[in-house]
Amino acid sequence: MRLRRAGAVGELQLFVGLLLALLAKKPASSLNASASAEDVPVNEPAVELVDSDANVTEPKEVEFGPCTVTCGIGIREVILTSGCPGGESKCIVRVEECRGPADCGWGKPISESLASVKIPCIFVPPEDRFTYTWKMLIPDQQSLILPNDSAILEVHRDTHPVAFQCDTSENDELIASVKYTVYTTAELETRRLKKPATDIVLVFVLITGVIVCVGVLFAIVFIILNWEAVKHFWQTKIWRSREEVIHSSYASRTTENSAQVPTAENSQTSQLETSGQEQGVYQEWNAEGGEN
Repeated sequence: MRLRRAGAVGELQLFVGLLLALLAKKPASSLNASASAEDVPVNEPAVELVDSDANVTEPKEVEFGPCTVTCGIGIREVILTSGCPGGESKCIVRVEECRGPADCGWGKPISESLASVKIPCIFVPPEDRFTYTWKMLIPDQQSLILPNDSAILEVHRDTHPVAFQCDTSENDELIASVKYTVYTTAELETRRLKKPATDIVLVFVLITGVIVCVGVLFAIVFIILNWEAVKHFWQTKIWRSREEVIHSSYASRTTENSAQVPTAENSQTSQLETSGQEQGVYQEWNAEGGEN
């Protein structure tokens, strides 16, 4: 009997153990399912969201300002057009670099004298961030690379004009390239002599224009302040001119009339001539009658 009871108790314990094992496996599977669900990547929206005062999320709309340069490397502003704090329509988020075409053409020196000239490469601070390659351009030949690797090169003037080029690179990538022409001392003096003549002409034209404008302004102010006197003067002048025209027309008419009216002497002369002609005709007629 005891053996049967011990066997029954053992079977009961085994059944309870199996039941507990099954109950323990179900939560573990549910935990694994939840863990697997967390490991699945979720595609988040590309648009950033910002909390407004009403606790409503609004999308951030960003636009880029113009670049400070047309070639090489510069900076530009990143402007937020939606979701700015304080209800502003636009606000600057950050300032970032921007790049244009690498070819910057011909540049102007920083400073120059009759003996030397300083020419710069194109870069943005910090200066040591980039690498600089200076070249001397030789016509119909390969460029000569100079040992100078700084951002600014000081060149002494030669007996003939020389062209230089600087290439600015970062991580072996060409960012900007600029060229300079270093003229001779004689050419520089010639250019400086030509510029004053042009400047003198421009200054003369400017001064003349200013004087004319000031004179016109004073004339307008004088007319406004003395309008009655100016009006009376012009009216008097107009009346005088009209009277002169009337007098001249009357005089011309009087002259024409006097020319048309015959004088006493003219009438007597005409009468004598008429009577003489009549007597001559009468004598000729009498002579013809006597002959018959």
